[in-house]
Amino acid sequence: MKFNALVFAAAIAATGSLAACAENYASGPPVAYADTDYFGYYDGYYGPFSGGYWGPGGVFYYSDHDGHHFHRDGGQHFRRGAAPGFQSFQGHAPAAHSSGRGAPH
Repeated sequence: MKFNALVFAAAIAATGSLAACAENYASGPPVAYADTDYFGYYDGYYGPFSGGYWGPGGVFYYSDHDGHHFHRDGGQHFRRGAAPGFQSFQGHAPAAHSSGRGAPH
């Protein structure tokens, strides 16, 4: 019984750690992905966006309003290469998130 409780507690702790990573990326880029120019192609699926950054794993995080959290593009609507139906875009990634984490998770 004690072993099951420890396994359960460890699983809960790991879930919290993963949630913290996702929140960090939603709040802005880690240092390794911040304050740099970016280029890509977008199919317009989410509507207009005001900025973003290429994050860990080559995933684009976009903001639909200035000063709002970033959303992860889980549907591959942002790409690094041209494709039919996609329009080119460019911008500059914001400064690193204030968490102070230097490397991506």
